[in-house]
Amino acid sequence: MSNEMNEKVLNRRKFLGAAGAVGAGTLLAGCAPGMTGGAMAKDDKMMEKKPNLDGTIFNFALNLEYLEAAYYLAAVGRLEELDAVGGDSRKVILPAGFTGKGGAGIKFESADVAAYANEIASDELNHVRIIRKVLGAGAVAQPMLDLGPAFLAAGNAASGGAITGFNPFANDLFFLHGAFIFEDVGVSAYKGAARLLTDTSAGGNLENAAGILAVEAYHAGQIRTLLYQQRNTQVTPALKVSDVVAAISNLRDAVDGASDVDQGILDAAGGANVVLADANSIAFSRTPRQVGNIVFLKVDAAKGGFFPEGLNGDFAAILAL
Repeated sequence: MSNEMNEKVLNRRKFLGAAGAVGAGTLLAGCAPGMTGGAMAKDDKMMEKKPNLDGTIFNFALNLEYLEAAYYLAAVGRLEELDAVGGDSRKVILPAGFTGKGGAGIKFESADVAAYANEIASDELNHVRIIRKVLGAGAVAQPMLDLGPAFLAAGNAASGGAITGFNPFANDLFFLHGAFIFEDVGVSAYKGAARLLTDTSAGGNLENAAGILAVEAYHAGQIRTLLYQQRNTQVTPALKVSDVVAAISNLRDAVDGASDVDQGILDAAGGANVVLADANSIAFSRTPRQVGNIVFLKVDAAKGGFFPEGLNGDFAAILAL
């Protein structure tokens, strides 16, 4: 994709309007001490004081957006674009021989999958841009990201050793499996963080977070749909796509705590389960600690998995919630 086309896509995909972005930036700047987790929200006659953790939550989300942006941008050979929005493509570990830059991405067999990947890459790039904008000087730098060995470990763990050498940049199907690891987690993370946000004004932090959640949900539905369409494709002699997806779902459940809410792409009767939701068709929530367990690939860890050196920022105040 040319730079001119990239710019047109980015401009078209700015789902958070300028007014909303400025509003959120002003509000976060006004509660800058909250980025350390120590400030208290202004007294509201209708509710008790509660800690203003908005900045902390947005920085937690920023770490995750760096990861998603890096994954999709590398997949479509645009990883260098991460640098232009405050990220650092040099701090992304990739499979040997794969650069993800200068157009050298996945050799997609499907033009449609390539188009979807490019669109999601632009969305995730915009998420990094807008969150850094609203946080201003309080935005954390990009941490080291592992998109190589971490996938090897995740693939091996999810399949009980049946899948070795998993490389999400090898082909279309493996790319979709890699995307599946992240997308549902992003939706549940934003949903779970909603109750912690203080600013509920029009165009403010909660509204903008809801807007990002909606886009992440579109992405998750898209990835789950594409995987469902190939549900009977054999990945190994013993595992079909639906089996691998179920194994990834089970891995997420195994590390995110005692709850068992994650789901694959098939329901109990073998029908479509594209929408991950509860019995009332409401998306699940995850706490920051549960999200951390998944991205670190280990319960109660502080680093590892996709963040080999941990997240950037102090998140003690929300990891304990």
